[in-house]
Amino acid sequence: MTIKVGFIGAGNMGGAMIAGLAPGKDIKIYACDPDQDKLEKLSHDHGVTPLANALQVAEECDYVFYAVKPAILESIVKQTKPGLKTSKCLISIAAGIPISKISAWSGNQFPVVRVMPNTPALIGRGVFAVCFDHDLISPSQKGFITEIFTRLGRTFVLQEKSFDLFTALIGSGPAYVYYFMESMIDAGVLMGMDRRNATEMVRELFAGSSEMSIQLGMHVNELKEMVTSPGGTTIEGLRTLDKNRVKASIMEAVESATRKSIDMGK
Repeated sequence: MTIKVGFIGAGNMGGAMIAGLAPGKDIKIYACDPDQDKLEKLSHDHGVTPLANALQVAEECDYVFYAVKPAILESIVKQTKPGLKTSKCLISIAAGIPISKISAWSGNQFPVVRVMPNTPALIGRGVFAVCFDHDLISPSQKGFITEIFTRLGRTFVLQEKSFDLFTALIGSGPAYVYYFMESMIDAGVLMGMDRRNATEMVRELFAGSSEMSIQLGMHVNELKEMVTSPGGTTIEGLRTLDKNRVKASIMEAVESATRKSIDMGK
């Protein structure tokens, strides 16, 4: 049986999920987006069926993904409401917007799932939080949604109360990593290294360090200690980071982003 999956919005995250799901023979994908060139490319590259608007996606598909910005989610959900039937499942990737609001906007008749992705989904290494707290979700819908997100990366089933923190820590997390990478690249340039070399070296540093932590399964503190020789260069650099409250600043950044996610849902 072929399941029809529709995306309202085919931007970075919507497009990444479409590309990851497209090889599945059990799924037929539909999408709408204001950018027609983007839709044509998805159609050409992944066999996506373009549709004219959000209402058509709702009418045609079994699973309806709302891959749009939080600020316009209410308007889009209400546009799709006339095309929804009780067999449909609604899935939102909009940060901060709770299930209760999405359910109310759609008429409190349809199962609603919240998903929070992050941008490494673009290369099949996403980290996803999925929330099944809504009472109307069936076991088969839970199973299908869990399975399709497993194709795109690591999936964690969380209660909705954890979503604001997940959004701040993992959804926003790539930006923190790139910020740190950029700082290290600039440090290399400051000390006289060619920017291209500094960039390539820092990329490999982060890729190798991340993969090492996964493969060895050791605590990150243990991995850090492997590099930190007594009286050496590393402990001197770490001392400077601690003196400037870098760890505390990162923790405060996640805390601030969590509060922002909470405010967005009010």
